[in-house]
Amino acid sequence: MMKILVIDDEASQRDIVADILTDDGFEVVTAGSGAEGLDYLPNEDCLLVLTDLKMPGMDGIEVLQKIHDFNPDVQVILMTAFGTIPSAVNAIKSGAYDYLTKPFNKEELLRVVKRAADKVRLLEENRYLKGQVINRFGYENLIGVSPQMWEIFRLIQKVKDVDATVLISGESGTGKELVARAIHYSGKRKDHPFIALNCGAIPETLIESELFGYEKGAFTGAARSFSGKFEQAGKGTLLLDEIGIMPLHLQTRLLRVLQEKKVSRIGSKEVLNLDVRIVAASNEDLAGKIKTGQFRLDLFHRLNIFNIHLPPLRDRKGDIIPLAKHFLQKFSRRYHRGNLMFTSDALRELETYSYPGNVRELENIIEKTVLLAEGDRIKPENVMLPAVAMYGNAATEEEQSLLQLEKSMIIESLQKSRGSIKEAAGKLGITYKTLQYRIKKFGLDRSEFK
Repeated sequence: MMKILVIDDEASQRDIVADILTDDGFEVVTAGSGAEGLDYLPNEDCLLVLTDLKMPGMDGIEVLQKIHDFNPDVQVILMTAFGTIPSAVNAIKSGAYDYLTKPFNKEELLRVVKRAADKVRLLEENRYLKGQVINRFGYENLIGVSPQMWEIFRLIQKVKDVDATVLISGESGTGKELVARAIHYSGKRKDHPFIALNCGAIPETLIESELFGYEKGAFTGAARSFSGKFEQAGKGTLLLDEIGIMPLHLQTRLLRVLQEKKVSRIGSKEVLNLDVRIVAASNEDLAGKIKTGQFRLDLFHRLNIFNIHLPPLRDRKGDIIPLAKHFLQKFSRRYHRGNLMFTSDALRELETYSYPGNVRELENIIEKTVLLAEGDRIKPENVMLPAVAMYGNAATEEEQSLLQLEKSMIIESLQKSRGSIKEAAGKLGITYKTLQYRIKKFGLDRSEFK
């Protein structure tokens, strides 16, 4: 059932439209103002909106612009009085689907709405086909709609069924292990084990035995035989995470294993043939480590047959909202919080942050937000963003400049309104609570402006 959002400040008109559409089989949600409608939109999954043109506060043109800033695929129909038809025509030039002149009858309303609904369904079909690609090549939290992530999905598709070694690079928290899992679980080895070894999480003295295994009595403390990660992976995939930390003497042995496709347990003369897919990952500059003699050039070339680089989240901001919504659903279920929803202002607040910890940090922020949220609507002041200052220079110069500009605008508005939050919020075009949150965020003292 298609869901339609109806926005009109006149309750009677709003109810008439809603009743007609509901009787014809549509699901309808209503809002009495543009701001209220925009708050519903991110969480109600409405791809068709009917909005009055003339409303106090935010009019239909501004609603249209903000909707298309959020999602250009949403189809907007304007409801307008006869005298404002020229404005409606201009709105169509700006991206509105169509307009209805009041008073309109039931047949006219349904005719325009059904045409718009057909367009929505066509867009949804296209989106579904794209979603099939993501579902086939994505896994768990590997989510994104940005051009950069579409390139990652394309590369996963190309390499998933070949046996070439893959080197995944990218900052910590970008999702390198998720890419490795996507390669494995969407490829021909998906019915075999996926084994991950974090080279940075195991003491240097234990990495060798973890990788290659050992026979009983091979060294002091070897009370039983142990199969290493190569054996455990079998015909599946072995992920060597944080490969740049591996000691040089083990790099030499790993290179030999990759070249000969054979392995022996420590303390054993038996040679085992390997049929395992090797994927390596690193958040370090391996080229720099090669120059300083900390990483073997020949091993780098052996691992880097196929390279996938994951860009940081700050360079693919179009993925922030889809990821945030995914994590919101995940943690709402985990902590039994029902159907929590973001307001549009909260989503915009999430987009202002640089995420030096990348996707992992965003996930952590949303988990804390869910735990501390009150009610079912997450507003800007509920979003648990850390202070940028805690990361020193982690924010880019551009982001620091934007934050300084935002702070300056808030200070100027507070000065002009003599400390009145309500008046300053009106000048800035944001809500009272959002301004309260940002005053606290920047450590401002409102009394200084009175």
